[in-house]
Amino acid sequence: MAESDCADTTGSPRRIAAVVAAMVAMIAVPAALTLHTVRVPAVVDVREPNPSPYGYTVSLLLFLIPIAAMLLWLFPKEGVRVSKHAFGWTIGLLFPIGAGLDFFFAHLFFTFGNKAATLGIMAPALGGGVPLEEYVFYFSGFVVDLLFYIWLDEYWLKAYSVPVEKRMDFQRLLRFHPWSMILAVILIAGAILFRKLAIAEPGFPGYFIFLVAGAMGPSAALLPEALPVINWRAFSLTLFMMLLISLMWEATLGVPYGWWGFQPQQMIGISITAWDHLPIEEIFLWITVTYATVIVYEILRRWKASGRTVRGALLGV
Repeated sequence: MAESDCADTTGSPRRIAAVVAAMVAMIAVPAALTLHTVRVPAVVDVREPNPSPYGYTVSLLLFLIPIAAMLLWLFPKEGVRVSKHAFGWTIGLLFPIGAGLDFFFAHLFFTFGNKAATLGIMAPALGGGVPLEEYVFYFSGFVVDLLFYIWLDEYWLKAYSVPVEKRMDFQRLLRFHPWSMILAVILIAGAILFRKLAIAEPGFPGYFIFLVAGAMGPSAALLPEALPVINWRAFSLTLFMMLLISLMWEATLGVPYGWWGFQPQQMIGISITAWDHLPIEEIFLWITVTYATVIVYEILRRWKASGRTVRGALLGV
Protein backbone atom coordinates (compact mmCIF):
# COMPACT_ATOMS: atom_id res chain seq x y z
CA MET A 1 0.00 0.00 0.00
CA ALA A 2 1.37 3.43 -0.90
CA GLU A 3 2.14 5.93 1.80
CA SER A 4 -0.57 8.27 0.52
CA ASP A 5 -3.11 5.45 0.80
CA CYS A 6 -2.14 4.94 4.44
CA ALA A 7 -2.55 8.62 5.16
CA ASP A 8 -6.05 8.59 3.71
CA THR A 9 -7.18 6.08 6.34
CA THR A 10 -6.13 8.08 9.35
CA GLY A 11 -9.54 9.68 9.96
CA SER A 12 -10.07 12.75 12.09
CA PRO A 13 -7.71 13.43 15.00
CA ARG A 14 -10.58 13.17 17.49
CA ARG A 15 -11.63 9.80 16.09
CA ILE A 16 -8.08 8.41 16.22
CA ALA A 17 -7.63 9.72 19.78
CA ALA A 18 -10.84 7.92 20.74
CA VAL A 19 -9.52 4.72 19.17
CA VAL A 20 -6.36 5.01 21.30
CA ALA A 21 -8.50 5.41 24.42
CA ALA A 22 -10.53 2.36 23.40
CA MET A 23 -7.33 0.33 22.91
CA VAL A 24 -6.22 1.20 26.44
CA ALA A 25 -9.64 0.26 27.81
CA MET A 26 -9.65 -3.08 25.97
CA ILE A 27 -6.57 -4.11 27.93
CA ALA A 28 -7.18 -2.21 31.17
CA VAL A 29 -10.70 -3.49 31.88
CA PRO A 30 -10.02 -7.26 31.72
CA ALA A 31 -6.66 -6.77 33.46
CA ALA A 32 -8.34 -4.86 36.29
CA LEU A 33 -11.04 -7.51 36.69
CA THR A 34 -8.44 -10.30 36.75
CA LEU A 35 -6.20 -8.54 39.25
CA HIS A 36 -9.22 -7.83 41.45
CA THR A 37 -9.66 -11.58 42.00
CA VAL A 38 -6.36 -11.77 43.91
CA ARG A 39 -6.85 -11.58 47.67
CA VAL A 40 -3.37 -12.58 48.90
CA PRO A 41 -0.21 -10.98 47.47
CA ALA A 42 2.79 -13.04 46.43
CA VAL A 43 5.51 -12.87 49.09
CA VAL A 44 9.11 -11.95 48.31
CA ASP A 45 11.67 -13.70 50.51
CA VAL A 46 13.51 -10.79 52.13
CA ARG A 47 15.25 -12.72 54.91
CA GLU A 48 18.53 -11.82 53.27
CA PRO A 49 19.78 -8.47 54.64
CA ASN A 50 20.51 -7.23 51.12
CA PRO A 51 18.26 -9.09 48.65
CA SER A 52 18.97 -6.83 45.65
CA PRO A 53 22.37 -5.09 45.90
CA TYR A 54 22.41 -1.93 43.75
CA GLY A 55 19.17 -3.14 42.18
CA TYR A 56 17.61 0.30 41.75
CA THR A 57 20.84 1.71 40.33
CA VAL A 58 21.28 -1.05 37.75
CA SER A 59 17.57 -1.03 36.86
CA LEU A 60 17.97 2.48 35.43
CA LEU A 61 19.43 0.70 32.40
CA LEU A 62 15.80 -0.04 31.48
CA PHE A 63 15.70 3.60 30.37
CA LEU A 64 19.37 4.32 29.66
CA ILE A 65 20.03 1.48 27.22
CA PRO A 66 17.02 2.33 24.97
CA ILE A 67 18.15 5.97 25.00
CA ALA A 68 21.66 4.99 23.89
CA ALA A 69 20.35 2.51 21.32
CA MET A 70 18.08 5.08 19.69
CA LEU A 71 20.53 7.98 19.71
CA LEU A 72 23.64 6.02 18.70
CA TRP A 73 22.18 3.36 16.40
CA LEU A 74 18.52 3.50 15.38
CA PHE A 75 18.28 7.21 14.66
CA PRO A 76 21.54 7.52 12.64
CA LYS A 77 20.97 4.22 10.83
CA GLU A 78 17.48 5.13 9.67
CA GLY A 79 18.12 8.82 9.13
CA VAL A 80 15.66 9.92 11.81
CA ARG A 81 15.88 13.67 12.26
CA VAL A 82 15.13 15.17 15.66
CA SER A 83 13.96 18.73 16.11
CA LYS A 84 16.69 19.56 18.62
CA HIS A 85 15.11 22.78 19.80
CA ALA A 86 11.69 21.18 20.34
CA PHE A 87 13.31 18.19 22.03
CA GLY A 88 15.42 20.32 24.36
CA TRP A 89 12.55 22.64 25.23
CA THR A 90 10.26 19.69 25.97
CA ILE A 91 12.70 18.04 28.37
CA GLY A 92 13.59 21.41 29.87
CA LEU A 93 9.94 22.18 30.59
CA LEU A 94 8.82 18.75 31.81
CA PHE A 95 11.76 17.35 33.75
CA PRO A 96 11.37 20.04 36.46
CA ILE A 97 7.89 18.61 37.10
CA GLY A 98 9.37 15.18 37.88
CA ALA A 99 12.22 16.74 39.83
CA GLY A 100 9.71 18.91 41.70
CA LEU A 101 7.72 15.83 42.62
CA ASP A 102 10.80 14.42 44.33
CA PHE A 103 12.12 17.67 45.77
CA PHE A 104 8.90 19.00 47.26
CA PHE A 105 6.73 15.94 47.83
CA ALA A 106 8.88 12.80 48.18
CA HIS A 107 8.83 13.06 51.98
CA LEU A 108 5.02 13.12 51.83
CA PHE A 109 4.33 10.57 49.08
CA PHE A 110 7.16 8.03 49.04
CA THR A 111 9.48 5.89 51.15
CA PHE A 112 12.94 4.52 50.29
CA GLY A 113 13.54 1.70 52.70
CA ASN A 114 16.17 -0.38 50.87
CA LYS A 115 19.21 1.89 50.80
CA ALA A 116 21.46 -0.99 49.74
CA ALA A 117 19.65 -1.08 46.40
CA THR A 118 21.14 2.34 45.57
CA LEU A 119 24.58 3.96 45.50
CA GLY A 120 23.77 5.50 48.88
CA ILE A 121 24.11 9.06 47.55
CA MET A 122 21.32 11.30 48.79
CA ALA A 123 20.24 14.14 46.51
CA PRO A 124 18.66 17.34 47.85
CA ALA A 125 14.95 17.24 48.69
CA LEU A 126 12.70 18.57 51.40
CA GLY A 127 12.43 16.30 54.41
CA GLY A 128 15.91 14.77 54.26
CA GLY A 129 16.73 14.06 50.62
CA VAL A 130 16.07 11.25 48.15
CA PRO A 131 18.34 8.71 46.45
CA LEU A 132 20.23 10.20 43.52
CA GLU A 133 18.67 7.51 41.35
CA GLU A 134 15.30 9.24 41.69
CA TYR A 135 16.36 12.26 39.66
CA VAL A 136 18.07 10.07 37.06
CA PHE A 137 14.87 8.00 36.90
CA TYR A 138 12.67 10.99 36.03
CA PHE A 139 15.13 12.63 33.66
CA SER A 140 15.83 9.45 31.70
CA GLY A 141 12.12 8.58 31.80
CA PHE A 142 11.09 11.79 30.06
CA VAL A 143 13.93 11.41 27.54
CA VAL A 144 13.17 7.78 26.62
CA ASP A 145 9.44 8.51 26.45
CA LEU A 146 9.99 11.32 23.97
CA LEU A 147 12.57 9.37 21.94
CA PHE A 148 10.18 6.42 21.60
CA TYR A 149 7.54 8.76 20.21
CA ILE A 150 9.98 10.48 17.84
CA TRP A 151 11.32 7.17 16.54
CA LEU A 152 7.82 5.82 15.91
CA ASP A 153 6.61 9.09 14.38
CA GLU A 154 9.62 9.67 12.15
CA TYR A 155 10.36 6.09 11.11
CA TRP A 156 8.28 3.10 12.25
CA LEU A 157 4.90 4.78 11.74
CA LYS A 158 6.01 7.61 9.49
CA ALA A 159 3.12 7.04 7.09
CA TYR A 160 0.85 8.56 9.73
CA SER A 161 3.07 11.52 10.63
CA VAL A 162 1.61 14.98 10.02
CA PRO A 163 3.46 16.93 7.27
CA VAL A 164 5.41 20.07 8.13
CA GLU A 165 3.10 22.24 6.06
CA LYS A 166 0.14 21.39 8.29
CA ARG A 167 2.18 22.09 11.44
CA MET A 168 2.84 25.64 10.22
CA ASP A 169 -0.83 26.37 9.54
CA PHE A 170 -2.24 27.86 12.75
CA GLN A 171 -3.34 31.18 14.19
CA ARG A 172 -2.29 30.73 17.81
CA LEU A 173 -1.17 27.74 19.86
CA LEU A 174 -2.49 28.71 23.26
CA ARG A 175 -6.16 27.69 23.34
CA PHE A 176 -8.22 26.71 26.35
CA HIS A 177 -9.67 23.19 26.30
CA PRO A 178 -12.59 23.19 28.76
CA TRP A 179 -13.14 19.42 28.71
CA SER A 180 -9.63 18.83 30.06
CA MET A 181 -10.36 21.15 32.95
CA ILE A 182 -13.76 19.54 33.57
CA LEU A 183 -12.19 16.06 33.56
CA ALA A 184 -9.50 17.21 35.97
CA VAL A 185 -12.11 18.59 38.39
CA ILE A 186 -14.14 15.37 38.18
CA LEU A 187 -11.10 13.16 38.79
CA ILE A 188 -9.84 15.22 41.73
CA ALA A 189 -13.28 15.56 43.33
CA GLY A 190 -13.91 11.82 42.87
CA ALA A 191 -10.59 10.91 44.47
CA ILE A 192 -11.19 13.20 47.46
CA LEU A 193 -14.72 11.89 48.00
CA PHE A 194 -13.61 8.26 47.71
CA ARG A 195 -10.80 8.80 50.19
CA LYS A 196 -13.17 10.52 52.63
CA LEU A 197 -16.13 8.14 52.33
CA ALA A 198 -14.64 4.73 51.54
CA ILE A 199 -11.34 4.66 53.45
CA ALA A 200 -11.42 4.39 57.21
CA GLU A 201 -8.01 5.97 57.83
CA PRO A 202 -7.71 9.74 57.48
CA GLY A 203 -5.77 10.98 54.49
CA PHE A 204 -5.75 13.05 51.33
CA PRO A 205 -5.00 11.84 47.74
CA GLY A 206 -2.18 14.31 47.18
CA TYR A 207 -0.17 12.10 44.83
CA PHE A 208 -3.12 11.52 42.49
CA ILE A 209 -3.92 15.23 42.44
CA PHE A 210 -0.32 15.97 41.44
CA LEU A 211 -0.54 13.48 38.56
CA VAL A 212 -3.85 14.90 37.33
CA ALA A 213 -2.51 18.45 37.43
CA GLY A 214 0.65 17.38 35.58
CA ALA A 215 -1.36 15.83 32.75
CA MET A 216 -4.41 18.06 32.53
CA GLY A 217 -2.52 21.33 32.89
CA PRO A 218 -0.81 21.09 29.46
CA SER A 219 -3.95 19.51 28.03
CA ALA A 220 -6.21 22.36 29.17
CA ALA A 221 -3.92 24.97 27.64
CA LEU A 222 -2.58 23.25 24.51
CA LEU A 223 -4.66 20.25 23.41
CA PRO A 224 -6.84 21.98 20.73
CA GLU A 225 -3.75 22.87 18.68
CA ALA A 226 -1.81 19.67 19.51
CA LEU A 227 -4.71 17.35 18.63
CA PRO A 228 -4.50 17.63 14.81
CA VAL A 229 -0.70 17.14 14.61
CA ILE A 230 -0.15 14.26 17.04
CA ASN A 231 0.69 10.94 15.41
CA TRP A 232 -1.85 9.01 17.47
CA ARG A 233 -0.60 5.61 16.32
CA ALA A 234 2.91 6.52 17.48
CA PHE A 235 1.45 7.86 20.71
CA SER A 236 -0.46 4.63 21.41
CA LEU A 237 2.57 2.40 20.88
CA THR A 238 4.74 4.71 22.98
CA LEU A 239 2.15 4.55 25.76
CA PHE A 240 2.00 0.77 25.74
CA MET A 241 5.80 0.43 25.70
CA MET A 242 6.18 2.79 28.66
CA LEU A 243 3.42 1.04 30.60
CA LEU A 244 5.00 -2.37 29.96
CA ILE A 245 8.40 -1.22 31.21
CA SER A 246 7.10 0.74 34.20
CA LEU A 247 4.64 -1.86 35.48
CA MET A 248 7.20 -4.64 35.20
CA TRP A 249 9.63 -2.38 37.06
CA GLU A 250 7.14 -1.48 39.78
CA ALA A 251 5.35 -4.80 40.29
CA THR A 252 8.26 -7.25 40.15
CA LEU A 253 11.19 -5.19 41.40
CA GLY A 254 10.77 -1.73 42.88
CA VAL A 255 7.92 -2.25 45.34
CA PRO A 256 8.50 -5.92 46.38
CA TYR A 257 12.19 -5.29 47.09
CA GLY A 258 11.66 -1.99 48.85
CA TRP A 259 13.53 0.20 46.37
CA TRP A 260 10.68 2.63 46.84
CA GLY A 261 7.32 2.58 48.57
CA PHE A 262 4.29 4.78 49.11
CA GLN A 263 2.81 6.53 52.11
CA PRO A 264 -0.80 5.33 52.28
CA GLN A 265 -2.19 8.50 53.84
CA GLN A 266 -1.35 10.39 50.61
CA MET A 267 -2.90 7.82 48.24
CA ILE A 268 -6.49 7.35 47.07
CA GLY A 269 -6.65 4.08 48.98
CA ILE A 270 -7.07 1.64 46.07
CA SER A 271 -4.17 -0.78 45.68
CA ILE A 272 -3.42 -3.84 43.54
CA THR A 273 -2.98 -6.81 45.84
CA ALA A 274 -1.36 -9.05 43.23
CA TRP A 275 1.37 -6.45 42.74
CA ASP A 276 2.37 -6.16 46.39
CA HIS A 277 -0.37 -3.57 47.07
CA LEU A 278 0.88 -1.19 44.39
CA PRO A 279 -1.23 2.02 44.60
CA ILE A 280 -3.47 2.53 41.60
CA GLU A 281 -1.86 5.93 41.09
CA GLU A 282 1.21 4.22 39.63
CA ILE A 283 -0.87 2.87 36.76
CA PHE A 284 -1.51 6.46 35.73
CA LEU A 285 2.04 7.79 36.20
CA TRP A 286 3.45 7.02 32.76
CA ILE A 287 0.10 7.54 31.05
CA THR A 288 0.17 11.12 32.30
CA VAL A 289 3.87 11.51 31.46
CA THR A 290 3.42 10.26 27.89
CA TYR A 291 0.27 12.34 27.36
CA ALA A 292 1.86 15.58 28.60
CA THR A 293 5.18 14.92 26.82
CA VAL A 294 3.62 14.39 23.40
CA ILE A 295 1.32 17.41 23.71
CA VAL A 296 4.16 19.74 24.73
CA TYR A 297 6.54 18.35 22.10
CA GLU A 298 4.05 18.72 19.25
CA ILE A 299 3.18 22.28 20.26
CA LEU A 300 6.88 23.16 20.33
CA ARG A 301 7.36 21.57 16.91
CA ARG A 302 4.57 23.76 15.54
CA TRP A 303 6.18 26.82 17.05
CA LYS A 304 9.64 26.03 15.65
CA ALA A 305 8.23 25.13 12.21
CA SER A 306 6.39 28.47 12.02
CA GLY A 307 9.47 30.60 12.57
CA ARG A 308 7.48 32.94 14.81
CA THR A 309 8.45 34.32 18.18
CA VAL A 310 7.16 32.51 21.27
CA ARG A 311 4.67 35.29 21.95
CA GLY A 312 3.54 35.40 18.36
CA ALA A 313 3.03 31.64 18.16
CA LEU A 314 1.25 31.25 21.50
CA LEU A 315 -0.96 34.32 21.33
CA GLY A 316 -1.24 34.91 17.59
CA VAL A 317 0.16 38.41 17.87
